[in-house]
This record gives sequence, C-alpha cells and structure tokens, in this order.
Amino acid sequence: MPPHTAVPHTDVPHTEESNSGLSHAGVSHAATPLPELRGDETFYIVLNTGSGKHTGSEVQDSISAVLNAAGRNFKLLQVHGGAGLEAAANEAVALARANRGVVVAAGGDGTLNAVSNVVLGTGLPFAILPQGTFNYFGRTFGISQDTETATRCLLDAVIEPVQVGMLNNKVFLVNASLGLYPDLLEDREAYKQRYGRSRWVALWSALVTLFRAHRQLSVTLDFEGTTRQLRTQTIVVGNNALQLEHIGVHEEVELQHDHLVAMTARPLSTLALYTLVARGLLSRMGDAENLISFGFKKMTVRLGPTRRRIKVAMDGEIFWLRAPLEFRVPDQPLPLLVPRDESQRERA
Repeated sequence: MPPHTAVPHTDVPHTEESNSGLSHAGVSHAATPLPELRGDETFYIVLNTGSGKHTGSEVQDSISAVLNAAGRNFKLLQVHGGAGLEAAANEAVALARANRGVVVAAGGDGTLNAVSNVVLGTGLPFAILPQGTFNYFGRTFGISQDTETATRCLLDAVIEPVQVGMLNNKVFLVNASLGLYPDLLEDREAYKQRYGRSRWVALWSALVTLFRAHRQLSVTLDFEGTTRQLRTQTIVVGNNALQLEHIGVHEEVELQHDHLVAMTARPLSTLALYTLVARGLLSRMGDAENLISFGFKKMTVRLGPTRRRIKVAMDGEIFWLRAPLEFRVPDQPLPLLVPRDESQRERA
C-alpha cells in the first residue's frame, strides 16, 4: 500500500433519523476485550475539510507530513461538511476491518460524533484529530487541537476505554439535549457562518437567543426507578466531566460510575436564564436554586400525547427523533487512542 492516498468522497444527502451503518451502535453487545495495537496499523482518516479554523489543505498537509516522515501507511477519505460523513466512516470501518487498521476522525464535534457512531461496536480502535471550537472531548483525554501534535501522538498511543452516551441508538460524546439548547446551537451556527468561529461569537449568539420567548415542554422522566413530571424549557444530558466542571455542575463524579448527568429546570424568565448562563460562565451553575441535576444510567423522556417527533442536539448537530427519547450508557466503551506518555497529554 502506498504511504499516502487521498480520496475525495462524494456527498450523499443526510436523511432524518438515518440508521444506515449505525445499527450496531444501537444493539446490546456482550462485553468484548479492547483491541491491541501492534504499532504498524494503517490509519484510515475521515477528514472533514469544512471543520475548524484551518483549511482542509492545511490539515491534510500536516497529517501527511507527520505520517510520511514516520513511514506510516494511511489513507485519507475527505468530505466537506456533514453530507458524506456517514458513507466515508463506513468505508473507513470496512477498510480497517479488512486490514486490522485504525479509524480516525479529523474534524469538529459533529465529525467525531458521526464517525464514532459507525465505529462503536465494531471492536476497531478509534482516534481523533480534533478541529472544533471548544474541543471538550479531545481536551478531556489530553489530545491536542494542533493537528501536527495530535498526529505525532497517534504514532505512540495506547487504547483507553471511553464511556459514550446514547440517545435513541445514536452515540453522543459530550452532550445531548432537547428544547431550548438545540435552538441555541442552531442560532450559534448561523452567527458563526456570518461572523466567524470564536467563543465570543458563541456567547453573543446565546445571549440574543435567550432574549426571545421559548416554548415549554411537558415531560415525564423515568429514571432509576423514579418517575418525575415537570414543565421545562430544556433538558441537557452530559457525558463530559470537563464541560460539567467548567459550568460548575457538581454531579460530574457520576460519570465515573458509568452514569450520565441530566440538567434541567422549571420554566425560567429571560432574566433567570441570563443569570443561569452567567453562573455557568463563572463555574457556579450547580449552585443555582432553579437547576435540577442528577445522575442516571438509563432515562426515558416521554412528551405530551400529541408530540411524536422532537428536535434534539447531539454534540452540536441537530436531529429530529421520534418520542419517547431514551438516554442510556451502552454496554461497550469506545476504544480511543490517547497519548502513551502522560507528559504528551495537554492539560485542559
């Protein structure tokens, strides 16, 4: 196999609730041992050239320079934007299965999410070259957002089992949500397209979105043998201790016990929403009297009798799913490549 092959991938339309190539992630599997690395595996890299602040050619050049210099075989499967990601991920998985390789996702949170959905349950090693704005998933495991540094770390990596969350048989790595939060994400993306990608743009768009009136959801939550009914503007389920720590939600310890963390509140005024955001920026959201948060391993969210579909967000991407919604921790972890040497891991 030549040391470098770049393959542009044809875009395919994204269909609502498409499960093509994802069925293995939604089926209960018996626990399997983590794969082992020989040190000479071929990397099959799904590269989203539309992610991040750098151009696709810059990222490709950095990856190619490091791996070619190391004499490591790899193949790039390039897409631009979300369309085509699932097809490229399926191709990478098929190639990695046939050649005992590693599947790598290079892009923002949405790219990492799409590829991990296809990888989970295959038994294949998974690696990331993160390009996103916040990069909570990569930072949690010390994986650099600098492409050259992250690629070098792939050459001497170890596999760490990583918990993921699932919502109606779709994987999420950082968080999943319904109600107000998906609206925030949609508006944030519109602002980024207009004003560029930065944390300040994300904050400003959130403040503008919160100023508008928002509908309330009537939900029934079934979790851990408990049933709870409430009206709320949003429910967010977290799977990332770093993000929970940054906003000051103290249930992050629940993630260490194979749990997810739910965050919600009873209906809030605009001023109360602004106050809650401010507490999050100050890492004090967990102290808010109107915040409801708890850990769980499985939770079913039932909507009113007339609601059959609802807009949700997973790792920054928007989907429409059928109710009821089931959040859970799958039986199998994701076999993630992380830097072997602790000194190579970047501190969050």
